[in-house]
Amino acid sequence: MRFVKTFPLLFSLGAALGSANAWALLTDRDQPIRVQADSAELDDKQGVAVYTGGVVITQGTMKITGDKVTITQTPDGQVDQFTSVGKPAYYEQQPAPGKELVKAYGLTLHYFAPKNQIVLIDQAKVIQEGNTFEGEKVVYDTVRQLVNAGRATGAKVTVPRPRIDMVIQPKKKDGQ
Repeated sequence: MRFVKTFPLLFSLGAALGSANAWALLTDRDQPIRVQADSAELDDKQGVAVYTGGVVITQGTMKITGDKVTITQTPDGQVDQFTSVGKPAYYEQQPAPGKELVKAYGLTLHYFAPKNQIVLIDQAKVIQEGNTFEGEKVVYDTVRQLVNAGRATGAKVTVPRPRIDMVIQPKKKDGQ
């Protein structure tokens, strides 16, 4: 790997990230991607970019933050996966026009672009329309807006949670 300090290389990676159709609302994917970090490393042969130091990635209504973000690409330049590690790593996105932002937290956040899936591990939490889902591991489908929470088997967690914790808000009735 070589250390990259130039803006053009960061901009090129941002353009490649923009080709990941599943990242955001339909209108979000047409927006430019902005990556901010203290440093970046890019390995073109392996298709891996590593950003460190207060990383912030935005595209339209989508925002991802972490202390270290690793992005992998397929051989044809499509985003395959990224992993954000932080205290906590964070994701937010507006799922549809007029809807509240979905917010997700975890010490480790994996985004699998082909599956439209976010996997949060260790102190994992998703907030969706006022409902909260917490556990050692939370899986969120960004397209279908489905949440699955449970134990993080095989993963080392800092705060073991043998049970999930969910808070579901009552639906408002017409006229309220």
